[in-house]
Amino acid sequence: MAAALSIGQKVAQWRKEKGFTLQQLAAKAHLSAAFISQIEHDKASPSIATLKTIAHALDAKVIDFFADELLQDPVVTTPDQWSKVLIPGWQSDTRRLVKIVASKRMEPFLTTIKPGAKSREPYSHPGEEFGFVLQGEITISVGNEVYTVGPMSSFYYSSLLPHSWINKGKKDCKIIWVVSPPSW
Repeated sequence: MAAALSIGQKVAQWRKEKGFTLQQLAAKAHLSAAFISQIEHDKASPSIATLKTIAHALDAKVIDFFADELLQDPVVTTPDQWSKVLIPGWQSDTRRLVKIVASKRMEPFLTTIKPGAKSREPYSHPGEEFGFVLQGEITISVGNEVYTVGPMSSFYYSSLLPHSWINKGKKDCKIIWVVSPPSW
């Protein structure tokens, strides 16, 4: 496998693929040609704001500069690799279903909730949540509404709305829970 290109090498490669000279890219990105040359030769480290400007000028996304690193994250995670997550106020056994979360846009969990167990009082945070109930039943409160969700059903809501849950059933409830952005 070939070594990953540096950010500077990617800028140079993409600039050439677009047919831009250093001066043309500099003009589009509102930067000096000398600075772009330093970036391309790994003599300068651009800020995220500068990367955004260069990416925009090249019709790319900032994340594209880091794609090689993202592809090195494990694709498959087996149950023996799941880590236990302690979520404040949650009465549950929660397992993270991916190994590396820092570079992710979402965080999936397998959550097992015992009968009578509940989350803390309604709370809110930036993001969104999705859940798919594998077994049992969960009662969720979102905003001013209350929903009971059973097996093979799902829920989705903005986490900005105050939300909470309780297992009012007589058996464990297992849920695939996805939070975006990663919070835990």
